[in-house]
Amino acid sequence: MSSQSTPDERPIDIGFLILASLFVAALIVCNLIANKFVTADLGFQVFTLSAGVLPYPVTFLVTDLLSEIYGKRRANLVVWAGFVASAFVLGVLWLGNQFQAIPESIVDDATYKLVFGNAWRVIAASMTAYLVAQFIDVRMFHFWRTLTKGRHLWLRNNASTVVSQFLDSFLVVTVLFAGTGKMTVGEMAWIILGTWLFKVLVAFADTPLFYLGTWLMQRWRPAPL
Repeated sequence: MSSQSTPDERPIDIGFLILASLFVAALIVCNLIANKFVTADLGFQVFTLSAGVLPYPVTFLVTDLLSEIYGKRRANLVVWAGFVASAFVLGVLWLGNQFQAIPESIVDDATYKLVFGNAWRVIAASMTAYLVAQFIDVRMFHFWRTLTKGRHLWLRNNASTVVSQFLDSFLVVTVLFAGTGKMTVGEMAWIILGTWLFKVLVAFADTPLFYLGTWLMQRWRPAPL
């Protein structure tokens, strides 16, 4: 008789599941609110940002935690999972646009198209930047981890994020606005710089969360179900 366990008997890593879920949720909501631009006043500087930038640093914090606790392979798997989820959302938004709203609908066709009509370009820009930036982030995280022989959590957390966030900001703004006539090159450069600087500041600010998350996961890792 085979001693192999059935699918229902195989343990589920709750910590990994929570981090992966948080990653995908943050990524999806970034895409859905990306068309709204806001200002963020940090006291010393006012930033003009897409609202999607606000939750996006969570994805880099989570991939760093995944890389630290579970390794490069699992971190990359979650990055691919986020890509698939984004593609699914894009398909659902397109499908919703193929049906006409009824007169009693709270959201009419014009509102739906205004909010989600540009979603394909937003998500295409986000997915392009996302894949490049996240894989670079995971690779650089492990590069710094190897170079420092596992020491200096703050260094690999921030050094990997600074580079990957710049690539992400550059690619998102370029794919989203290049050739549309909505922004000049100078305006695009200013938004890229401001977005990147804001992300870097958030990355520095969440370093204590990275230390806390690593400490908690290493000591009180939830038992598999």
